[in-house]
Amino acid sequence: MNSLGELIAGRIHANGPISFAEFMDISLYHPEHGYYARAAQRTGRAGDFFTSVDVGPVFGELLEKQFAEMRRILQNESRIANPESRLQRFDLVEAGAGNGRLSRDILDAAQRVDSDFYEAIRLALVERSPAARAAQAAALDGHAARLHHSSATLPEDIHGVIFANELLDALPTHAVAMTENGLREVFFDYRDGRFVECLHELTSPRIAEYLSRAGAILGPGWRTEVNLAAEDWMIAAARSLKQGFLIIIDYGHEEGELYGASHAAGTLATFRGHVSPAAQASGAVSAGWLQEPGTCDMTAHVDLSAVRRAAEHEGLHLIAQLDQTYFLMGLGLDEITASPQGFEPGALKRRLALKTLLLPGGLGSTHKVLIFGKDVGAPTLKCCSYRTRLT
Repeated sequence: MNSLGELIAGRIHANGPISFAEFMDISLYHPEHGYYARAAQRTGRAGDFFTSVDVGPVFGELLEKQFAEMRRILQNESRIANPESRLQRFDLVEAGAGNGRLSRDILDAAQRVDSDFYEAIRLALVERSPAARAAQAAALDGHAARLHHSSATLPEDIHGVIFANELLDALPTHAVAMTENGLREVFFDYRDGRFVECLHELTSPRIAEYLSRAGAILGPGWRTEVNLAAEDWMIAAARSLKQGFLIIIDYGHEEGELYGASHAAGTLATFRGHVSPAAQASGAVSAGWLQEPGTCDMTAHVDLSAVRRAAEHEGLHLIAQLDQTYFLMGLGLDEITASPQGFEPGALKRRLALKTLLLPGGLGSTHKVLIFGKDVGAPTLKCCSYRTRLT
């Protein structure tokens, strides 16, 4: 057993079995031994999974286009409220920022094509991993002067945009199972030198309330996840955002699909070296990731309906919900892929990277983009200009 396993076993010995949500939180975010805490970067070819950032700087370049437009919208709203005002500051807040690579790509693009926007940016990087935060200054390279906030928590009084790329799926989630005696929550005990699964009463009435709001009717033996942390994060983000936009990019489903028969085993998955050693939580007793906590990424698909409800309850309004493919094509990705520069040195690698962002069944269609606004009117955004939105 590794050091983190010993720590968790000691906690169980002292306090009894722990919920899956607590096990996931410790495994991923323990400040010394957690999966994210032990390395500044976990993605890419040498990591355990790919994200849109790993295909190269083009993802950041396209996001820069959208953020620059959002700044212009805020400037216009400011002038409507006060004709004499000129909005200078633009808060760019990346949540789940890791070592800051994506923000660096955005800043590179802004510095190159829009110096006025670049000078207005006040960057905030929100990241729980101490190792990743320590690596941010080096990753940002020459943009250190733009960084005003680096912390595990969101800043307050944000005027600009908060964006989170694949954050919500990695927040600790409660795992539940429908039994003959009703809904029970998945816990882990420690017996005979091994972690073993057991089922107990729900740790919070919010879990049953959450599923009731979703209209979820689970059949006997079905499992699912209830991500209260994602709901809480959306509420905190909405309260921190005083004026501007919130962009969520993640893989997930509407509640009707997420709690239906097609996901009767739940969506929990782990990844190590781009392979999923345990595709689902069921059968967890023998899973290697369970016996060696902190060695794998752990994720669950996002409940898009719950995320949307939480944001709207806190005063945000939904501007758009669309596939990442069409979000990026609206920003001009199709123009880049059709560029006549395709035969120049290095262009083939770039074109292949762009296809990774677009291909059906890959990052393009599995990842959904939700865009919310607060006190920004009803803008028509460039990212929504493509004719198709959702698949």
